[in-house]
Amino acid sequence: MNHVASRVQRTSNSGLDKLFQTAKADQIIFSAGYPDANLFPQKALAQAAATTFTTSSQNLLQYKNSLGLASLREKLVARTADKDNIKTDATHVMLTQGAQQGIDLAARLMLNENDGLIVEGPTYIGALAAFQAYEPTFYEVPIETDGMNVEILEKILKQHNIKMIYTVPDFQNPTGAVMSLAKRQRVLELANEYDVVILEDGTYRDLRYSGESLPTIKSFDTQGRVIYVSSFSKIIAPSLRLGWLTAEDHLFKDLLNLKSAADIESSNLTMSILNEYLEENELDDHIEILKNNYREKKNAMIQAMKAYMPSDAKFTDPQGGFFVWLTMPADFDMDQFSDQQLINTNVRFTPSTNLYPSGSIKNGARINFTGESISNIKLGIQKLGEALSQAWQDQTVNA
Repeated sequence: MNHVASRVQRTSNSGLDKLFQTAKADQIIFSAGYPDANLFPQKALAQAAATTFTTSSQNLLQYKNSLGLASLREKLVARTADKDNIKTDATHVMLTQGAQQGIDLAARLMLNENDGLIVEGPTYIGALAAFQAYEPTFYEVPIETDGMNVEILEKILKQHNIKMIYTVPDFQNPTGAVMSLAKRQRVLELANEYDVVILEDGTYRDLRYSGESLPTIKSFDTQGRVIYVSSFSKIIAPSLRLGWLTAEDHLFKDLLNLKSAADIESSNLTMSILNEYLEENELDDHIEILKNNYREKKNAMIQAMKAYMPSDAKFTDPQGGFFVWLTMPADFDMDQFSDQQLINTNVRFTPSTNLYPSGSIKNGARINFTGESISNIKLGIQKLGEALSQAWQDQTVNA
């Protein structure tokens, strides 16, 4: 007897279970979006925790409110005004359980069953898992080197009733693409014209390794239709489970009600520790350490890919973020290859199948370069490239 909701079937096939499987001995993990654990500011956070417990009253451990710690929200208001030109105030910033909860809340706010939702193709696997629970009708807009194809976006908006557009404009997960300034402005123009809400995910925005930063879509928003989400997971530590969102009042009030119903509030203890850390440490100095480290790792991966990937393979060289996007010719099944090669290479990556709502594109792969050491990056790419070359040779010979 099966009494569970239909949404369970959809989310159970998201692929997230494989993404965060416990690593076996000697496995090289290119699959998940792991930061480098050696760069977590563990001592500074420990000191912040000690100070927080020493200087705070018993109310530190009491219920607070759904918005989150006021002093931390005020820091985010100042930072986003300075770095992202997002004008908001502390009453319109909400602390969440990572950006993931912000995505889920936006989906819960906007989507009924069969409502139209535009996503980039490919897109963030966790966002798809969140969206699938609300059973929308997905429309994929292909990603180009400078962001989503706005001609196809406009065509979909003309032909279908769309409620929301989800986009990762900066170092897109999984391709690493950066949406051009012209496209950012055009996406917002189209959203205004067709009365669509934009969910802008800025999780990787701080992690630029080359080139010039571009304005957020939210910074151009004059009609209050952009919900902006971001996270501390990639720039401090994932286990904090702290993200945040901001939106205009007509959306924010309902998002706050949904947050209250979901979990009452994010952890006041964790927020207080992070707030103390930010009081005593310069976040941009820490981000600069991350950027220097990840730039070196990304360059090592690109160099190894040039040396070991088959000649028919293509791969991106992103200006920031966490991922390189690898593609093979259209008739190659990266999902099938992943299962076959893992036994021999012990290298894990994320095939493209679960990065498209249609599941129809099988020749791509997301490769993470931030979580492993440079020596493991070189070894893992060598193993992966040699296995991929052999598999592609076997396929072309047998064709």
